[in-house]
Amino acid sequence: MTTSTSFTPWPPAFASRYRAAGLWTGVTFGRLLTESAHRHGSRAAVVDASGSWTYERLDREAHRLAGGLHRLGIGRGDRVVVQLPNVGEFVVLCFALFRIGAVPVLAQPSHREHEIVQLCTQSDAVAYVVPDRHLGFDFGPLIERVRSRCVSVRHVVVHGSSGGFPTVADLLDEPVPLADPDPADVALLQLSGGSTSAPKLIPRTHDDYAYSVRASLEVCPLGVDDRYLTVLPVAHNFPLSSPGILGALSVGATVVMSPSPSVADTFALIEQHRVTVTAVVPPIARVWLEAAATTAYDLSSLRVLQVGGARLKPALAAQVRPVLGCQLQQVYGMAEGLVNYTRLDDPEDVVVGTQGRPMSPLDEIRIVDENDREVSVGEPGELLTRGPYTIRGYFRATEQNARSFTSDGYYRTGDIVRLLPSGNLVVVDRVKDVVNRGGEKVPSEEVEEQLSRHPGVRDVAIVGQPDDDLGERVCAFVVPTAEPPRIRELKRFLRDAGLAAYKIPERYVFVQSLPLTAIGKVSKKSLRARLVEPAPLPG
Repeated sequence: MTTSTSFTPWPPAFASRYRAAGLWTGVTFGRLLTESAHRHGSRAAVVDASGSWTYERLDREAHRLAGGLHRLGIGRGDRVVVQLPNVGEFVVLCFALFRIGAVPVLAQPSHREHEIVQLCTQSDAVAYVVPDRHLGFDFGPLIERVRSRCVSVRHVVVHGSSGGFPTVADLLDEPVPLADPDPADVALLQLSGGSTSAPKLIPRTHDDYAYSVRASLEVCPLGVDDRYLTVLPVAHNFPLSSPGILGALSVGATVVMSPSPSVADTFALIEQHRVTVTAVVPPIARVWLEAAATTAYDLSSLRVLQVGGARLKPALAAQVRPVLGCQLQQVYGMAEGLVNYTRLDDPEDVVVGTQGRPMSPLDEIRIVDENDREVSVGEPGELLTRGPYTIRGYFRATEQNARSFTSDGYYRTGDIVRLLPSGNLVVVDRVKDVVNRGGEKVPSEEVEEQLSRHPGVRDVAIVGQPDDDLGERVCAFVVPTAEPPRIRELKRFLRDAGLAAYKIPERYVFVQSLPLTAIGKVSKKSLRARLVEPAPLPG
């Protein structure tokens, strides 16, 4: 698992530095939960739509599920694709895998055949854990297609009605003695929101990810009386670790899981459980602010609203405190590592107008131009970073690593930012070819590759169209082979290809040719300008 072809470790000098500074403590996530259970046994740990788990029950079931999975044949270093919605079993399962030393590969409930097959294939997953149904989608046919295409997948585990497969509940067995994993081992694999058509898997170790959680707690403190509401899908890095579910469980707080981000679900849960902290993306923040003016729900318990995943416009940010009556905390980070926060005691202009500053004193950042030369303070440039919780390479991705990381270990974020004299960052643009649709990252190359397979498409370019609600929507500029195909035909073609619904373009513009740069590349800058200020395209 830790060979150079699969996982790039921190250089020994850096690892020694982080350990000597007390950042990497050698505590695995399995131990973290057991220690919390010893301190907070009878307190509520997780609450979802079906019930609740005390710390004692959560720890016990994680041990029992680890025993069942181990007897199934899942061992240390094995990868398991986990595609579960916001349910308590997600937490039980992840901690069970942590105990074994197996590695959850975190997929989103919205992913379909295209994404899941890629994840299973790239990770050599031995198992796939999936709900029976979610938001009206029947996962049964998807399970069969994944099994037929992914030879490594030996086991399927279902949450809900089994369909002939073992359920999570079926696998609760007697615990077995298991050695604690090496804290330097990979604890989980997350999916990058990067620009390439093939998925990039992000290896997070127990040491680095646990430190990320602890550092997040320094700037967004939680205590035993806090109730953390999980609004976003649990597999996202933001609600999982910033400080999120893992932060809440490490200090004895209660995690409340919302089945959806709808106002009806979330506002009811805030009132019922006296929620104090939650994390959302800008489109959800906008909806909440609009609904709060007329809601009958009591939201007065809310202490902190974290907003991240995309830039929050200052005009919207300024409404949070007067409308919701709580503190806004902007969070700008990435699953690859670096997380920036505005601090809870920052002046209002910093909270409203910036995306915060790095949370760790050992985070290193550089802002550079297209030639990797550092720019002056206040000038826009690409953000590069390295540090104690920022990965040094993707999982099994030698070629991509050469493009995404500098020779001295800095990660190229692909984001264009300005560094203010105060040390805070303002996100202004991006280098990477990604559409940020309400916090969901849509790799343009992936959608282009799929659309180009349609016989009616000669050429295609995917860009983000500015949108007040989602930040961006997916727009396809299509050069047809003859008569333009019908839009509903193109959408059905992408659905049939197994593409997740959020990646399917919502607007199609048919053109005779795509504009090119001076060196012959498609000028997406020109296409984006066309969406803002329509102008004739060449050809």
